Amino acid sequence: MHCSRCGAALPSAPPSVCAACGYHVYVNARPTSGLIIHRDGEFLALLRAREPRAGLWELPGGFCDGAEHPADAAVREAREELGVDVELGELVGMYPGTYDYQDETLLVLDCIYLASLAPGASITLDPAESAEMAWFPIAAPPAMAFTTMDHALTDVQKLLVP
Repeated sequence: MHCSRCGAALPSAPPSVCAACGYHVYVNARPTSGLIIHRDGEFLALLRAREPRAGLWELPGGFCDGAEHPADAAVREAREELGVDVELGELVGMYPGTYDYQDETLLVLDCIYLASLAPGASITLDPAESAEMAWFPIAAPPAMAFTTMDHALTDVQKLLVP
């Protein structure tokens, strides 16, 4: 690994201090936002259409832009991936995980929110993102593409399943 400020070799993997310029190098998680859209004891899952983990179920969501608040990112991602507005509920939790991208394993912090579809909403999937959608029982979710989503669904069962 090299210093992102001066390019010198680092003495160790981050967190580390560059011996050449004294810059403190950290590897911080990238924030993401996801949604557990629920109705009548079920939640909406999407079948991933692209790598990583194409062909596996996931929650709608994605990376936060710049200084975008995760709640705003969740609402934006619903519009982009589903073509709908959602009524954002409470934060279920924040889950550290990884995401494989461009031959690199990125650290992520997934912020997962409860949500419901706005009245009269009609979902239109973005085919570049999702091959299909399905509603699954919150009490019996399928294995998800990312373990952070499995953990969030386990936590939301405690909130929503009697």
